[in-house]
Amino acid sequence: MKPFQFQKFTINQRPEVFRVGTDGVLLGALASVESARNILEVGTGTGLISLMTAQRNKESEITTIDFNELAADLAQENFAASPFVARLSARRQDFKTFTSDQKFDLIISNPPFFELNSSSKDVVARQQQELTFDDLISKSTSLLLETGRLSVIIPWSAVEEFSVIAERKGLFLLRKVQIFGIENAPAKRAILEFSKTGSELLKEETFVIEKAPRVYSDQYLKATADFHVFG
Repeated sequence: MKPFQFQKFTINQRPEVFRVGTDGVLLGALASVESARNILEVGTGTGLISLMTAQRNKESEITTIDFNELAADLAQENFAASPFVARLSARRQDFKTFTSDQKFDLIISNPPFFELNSSSKDVVARQQQELTFDDLISKSTSLLLETGRLSVIIPWSAVEEFSVIAERKGLFLLRKVQIFGIENAPAKRAILEFSKTGSELLKEETFVIEKAPRVYSDQYLKATADFHVFG
């Protein structure tokens, strides 16, 4: 498969590993990573989100895990070829059995979000087969510092379900970014950020990817200006 070229790193891709997509780019560009030092990415795939995070936060140390051994190997390959290799590590690991001697400032994930179905395409990466919302939230609660955050990108239709599970597990919504694929269309995705302490004031934002078919919005161009190679 053709590599995906960003300004400061290259993402090599393989058919067996979920490819670079808009969801990953958005989470990598928009998640609140600035003050996090010890970061865990769950389900790293190609390593895209962690590479973007490492570029945005030069003080971060990032551990990435993926249930798919081929994905973990590919992410490590992409890390090794990047300027951020000293701060990144990838390994094959089931998040449900993951342990760590230290807790995290940030856990970030583009998790599987489809219910189990008959599709054979990217089953582990796309369907809640190996990692459900409940699994992700429960384990994250135990691994986060008291001041830490969980940051995810999920379908807009799943926001209420995810938020209810999170609150039941002791994580409270701090920030919600409603994402529209195109202007004046129904919302497509959401970036949600949770913490154990919560906040009385929920930060709500909207984000539009395209202002017309195949024409990026000013928001998208600004958010990805340091990453995409445009033109």
